Amino acid sequence: MKILIASDGSSSSEPIIQEAASRPWPAGTGFTVVTVVDPFFFTRAPLLLQEAKEKTAQALREQAKPLDDAGWPVHTEVVLDSPRHALPRIASGIGADLILLGSHGRGTVGRLLLGSTAQAVLRHAECSVEVVRRSRPGRSLTAGMRVLLPTDGSEHAEYAQQVVSALPWPPQTEFRIVASPEYPVLIGEYPYYAPEQLTELTRSSRDHAVQSAASGEKLLANTGFHISQAVIEPMDSPAHAILAAADGWLPDLIVMGSHGRRGFDRLILGSVSETVALYAACSVEVVRKPPAIL
Repeated sequence: MKILIASDGSSSSEPIIQEAASRPWPAGTGFTVVTVVDPFFFTRAPLLLQEAKEKTAQALREQAKPLDDAGWPVHTEVVLDSPRHALPRIASGIGADLILLGSHGRGTVGRLLLGSTAQAVLRHAECSVEVVRRSRPGRSLTAGMRVLLPTDGSEHAEYAQQVVSALPWPPQTEFRIVASPEYPVLIGEYPYYAPEQLTELTRSSRDHAVQSAASGEKLLANTGFHISQAVIEPMDSPAHAILAAADGWLPDLIVMGSHGRRGFDRLILGSVSETVALYAACSVEVVRKPPAIL
């Protein structure tokens, strides 16, 4: 497995390295830790750019030390480019299976810039992307992880479950499969459906959610970990329903497919996945199916 870690050198990058070093990974996994320095800000000071690159490279090697101490092969690199454009390209160039990046950058402006960087990487990377956030205070991997897997029964959600079932996890890890019915949203009079038709649509949607949750639980049954499933209450959007479920269950990680059942989500990264990844309180991995198996 090839994993690209995006570091901006700030304290928000430390949880990414620590998380990567503490988790179990498949045998043969290797890490590339990259800091992308935007040369635009050094246009009028090229000598400062070279100095910044050298200091960043030194800091990056030190920052990646926990991975090396854990016995994983590690390569560090400083790239001069726009982070939003460079990270998906670098990941594609090394054949990365997963990109790990932080949820915040340096200061207020950095938080805004990284928000757009994370969004760009989520939309344009050809591989899976995890937005890593600090763990809950006192959490220890010896007590296992709590992993929430939202599903809508789509092929992308099923692929995310398959990826999860194939990965190693800490002992005592718990998985929770959740599905939310998508009911038709009606504003004012809606003459196109009779009341009995709306009743049938509602029943059908809930049945689909029940089936999707049960299917996910069955797919993960071979992992040997504790698995539960639930149909969660619908809200104004599936993303908000997932975020509410996460607030109630307090997972360490949410893993979900990159696209949903709706056709529009296949053209642009599903708004559900993007919203959850950008606004959840915990880490979120958006799993993308490789082009060869789409």
